[in-house]
Amino acid sequence: MSTSSYKRFIPVAIFLALVLLAVRLPVQAAPPAQLTAFPTPTPGPDGRILYIVQVGDTLWRIAAITGVTLDQLRSLNKLAEDATLQPGQVMLIGLAGPALVTDTPGPSPTPLPVLPTATPRSGTANVYAFLYNDRNGDSLRQADEPVIPGGAISMSNKAGTISKTANTQFEADPACPAELELEKGYNCFVELTEGEYNITVAIPDGYNPTTELSRVFKLKGGDETYISFGAQENSEKIVETAVIPESPGRSPVLAILGGVILLVGIGLGIYASLLARR
Repeated sequence: MSTSSYKRFIPVAIFLALVLLAVRLPVQAAPPAQLTAFPTPTPGPDGRILYIVQVGDTLWRIAAITGVTLDQLRSLNKLAEDATLQPGQVMLIGLAGPALVTDTPGPSPTPLPVLPTATPRSGTANVYAFLYNDRNGDSLRQADEPVIPGGAISMSNKAGTISKTANTQFEADPACPAELELEKGYNCFVELTEGEYNITVAIPDGYNPTTELSRVFKLKGGDETYISFGAQENSEKIVETAVIPESPGRSPVLAILGGVILLVGIGLGIYASLLARR
């Protein structure tokens, strides 16, 4: 190779070496943007599940990370469609009862609407308790999970001056405020004095609890506290409700008699056909 050809070959070789080096280097892809993980919701002392608005949050983003729809967020917090959120703003995303730890979690909860209630007198508090059929076993009451009748809810204060008991039923509790008439099934303990209380539920036969059956809490004047207890039908209850009762008035004797009449009719038809051929 001549000297001039060698000099022309060197730049070409350097260029090819750089190209091969660039091809062999791994390409660093930008990681996809991810939503901030939302921890398992924990109800507060009053049964409400709250979310604190972060910088850059929108209603759409909060709905995406909590599993609550935009319409539910607006309804729970009485927000207009063009509402603007501020960092630090407290958002209500649902109501719940005290939960037990279960091996198989249920689907994402559907928060219930905020129920209007009567304001207690100064220095007193109201407690609204509910025993519901936790059909999906997620320890959170859904809008389509009704009251379990035949249970009992008892509440007393630590001082021993107050002791109240109510039976769970489909009918409205006369002690409940008028605003709760449409939400039948609540047991209402109203105008309670301040102090520490214990509330306990007894579930009827055929159900297994999905939440704690007893809870201790403190009441202050003006408090409005919702407490929900859940239970799920056990296998015996499911089999019992799945049995289809026999229809009244039907008898196997009539079925047999009908079959005999049908066979006689077929025989007479065959006999008549044979006579016609003769």
